[in-house]
Amino acid sequence: MKIGIIGAGIAGIATAIRLAARGHEVTVFEANAYPGGKLSAFELDGYRFDAGPSLFTMPQYVEALFEAADEPIDDYFRYQRVPCTCNYFWPDGTTLRAWAEPAAFAREAEQKLGVPAAKVEAFLAKSARKYALAGNIFLEKSLHRLSTWLNWKALKATFYLPYFDLFTSMHRVHTKWFRSAKMVQLFDRFATYNGSNPYKAPGMLTIIPHFEHNIGVFYPEGGMHSITQSLYALALKKGVVFHFNSPVEAILTENDRVNGLKTNQDTFAFDGVVSNMDVFYTYRKLLPNLPAPERILGQPKSSSALIFYWGVKQAFPQMDLHNIFFTENYQAEFEAIEQGYVTDDPTIYVNITSKYTATDAPEGAESWFVMVNVPCNSGQDWDALIPGIRQKTIDKLSKALDTDLAALIACESILDPRGIEQKTASHLGALYGYSSNNQMAAFLRHPNFSSRLKNLYFVGGSVHPGGGIPLCLLSAQITEALIEEAGSI
Repeated sequence: MKIGIIGAGIAGIATAIRLAARGHEVTVFEANAYPGGKLSAFELDGYRFDAGPSLFTMPQYVEALFEAADEPIDDYFRYQRVPCTCNYFWPDGTTLRAWAEPAAFAREAEQKLGVPAAKVEAFLAKSARKYALAGNIFLEKSLHRLSTWLNWKALKATFYLPYFDLFTSMHRVHTKWFRSAKMVQLFDRFATYNGSNPYKAPGMLTIIPHFEHNIGVFYPEGGMHSITQSLYALALKKGVVFHFNSPVEAILTENDRVNGLKTNQDTFAFDGVVSNMDVFYTYRKLLPNLPAPERILGQPKSSSALIFYWGVKQAFPQMDLHNIFFTENYQAEFEAIEQGYVTDDPTIYVNITSKYTATDAPEGAESWFVMVNVPCNSGQDWDALIPGIRQKTIDKLSKALDTDLAALIACESILDPRGIEQKTASHLGALYGYSSNNQMAAFLRHPNFSSRLKNLYFVGGSVHPGGGIPLCLLSAQITEALIEEAGSI
């Protein structure tokens, strides 16, 4: 079959690989001049930066693509498990190294935060158990197909509904487990992995720490952009055709069936179409005459990000690949984001790839990806807001690191929600599409298929199962299964 894919983001490339490996003729259309979407990179004054996603977990989903393509992964892609998942810094001077081994992490939490190590290990064991019971159902299959629920594993999971903490918040789950406010804050921050608020997001999301603390955090050789590069090379090897600088202008239909695409250059006939474009724009721009699922499109958006890419003229041994500098009042930070502004004391995330790829910065220097969680673009005056947020970020990091950071910034680039939307067509610059701030959020995400148009499918962070590299790769896996289940497009 001839299949057209809209968008060469990571989910679009993964879908192309899977379908090409099945023998289909696959063509991908990308508005940008490069593949990868958010998962891209750039260089500035001798420093290299991964532009988008900075955390690599669940590498088995990347491995699965090479298995599906029957190609040796080592010829394309290598990675390593990092010994420390994250360094945490609190305003009162407390620091904690989250070691990759759960037992070592638990001991560190006991020594630094006074949390019994056995309590931490039990929490992580429950997180793993939740994933084992429900991860396959909620993340690896379509929630919108009856076949997902008519099997023994799904039936078994229903007996454990209270165990999943579906009807309470992540924060409430954490406060029941831990007396330490810092330990609660550490686990609350995993809500940001899909742009949500831990004080509202369902307790089911406490499975997220399992990915990082039980399975591990990994670093791709050459940085995160190497994921894009390796998968793009694999797609080419399988015969996928890419058209860059080719924005799709319309999805062509006839008799409730998709039959092609219109780009800025030509019209192409296809047996089926997969959209890796934000589902909001897929309907509004490419299918303007089709009744849209307004309830889904009207769901609250996830948070966005303000990112400072800094070349820093000094090395900081107290920092690692991933670093979190917490706010004093976490709840106030999330309330501010939901109300459309940024608190005066935001939590700051710093990713330093030069810790693992020395060539990302000149000798004795470091490449910093500095991110502050901010609301999506809803009319804020970002030009007026950014200088203030930048100064607060520099002041906070300077105090925590006991240095004058401003004097060490050799070069700078800034990405705000407007730029995220412009570069990646993410509606309002929301990084993860829609938030997961209610118990039914998983079911309110758009399915990976159209219920109105035959042969139209969806992948990427704005549809099921959600945003982030692992879930985007799973959306490709789900869509492949749906297409094969249909038997023909």
